[in-house]
Amino acid sequence: MEKFKEKLNALRTEVDAANARADEAESVLKRLNDSQNDRDQEIMGLQNKIQLLEEQLETAEARIHDAKLLKEEDEQNRNHSDTLTKKINMLEIQLETAENNLRETTEKLRQVDLKAEQAERRVQQLETEKVEMESKFEALQEQYRNVKAELDETLKSLEEM
Repeated sequence: MEKFKEKLNALRTEVDAANARADEAESVLKRLNDSQNDRDQEIMGLQNKIQLLEEQLETAEARIHDAKLLKEEDEQNRNHSDTLTKKINMLEIQLETAENNLRETTEKLRQVDLKAEQAERRVQQLETEKVEMESKFEALQEQYRNVKAELDETLKSLEEM
């Protein structure tokens, strides 16, 4: 019986130790479950954060894409603006050249007009001189005919004599 009591005491000690271990295991299990719940909540929070970050990333990527498009559009506008500026400069140069040519041509035309006026005056003078010369010529021809007629008469009279 003593052995039995000893065994019973040993079993009770074992049971107490097992109960203590069980209590400790339950305590550890409870802490692990609490820790697990905390981690599950942390995981859910992180998953929500990941989802928000992914949405922010998508938004940022869309903005980057839009910014790239705007940059390309801006570069195209700059290129177009540069092209237009070059064309404007070329047109300004052409306009300046055309204005210079117009001035030169206008000056030449003015000089040609002056020469034409001088030529017209000279033509009028020459026509006047021609008319005068023709009148003189006719007068001289008339005089020549009169002198010839007189000479012919004088010769005739001389022959008759």
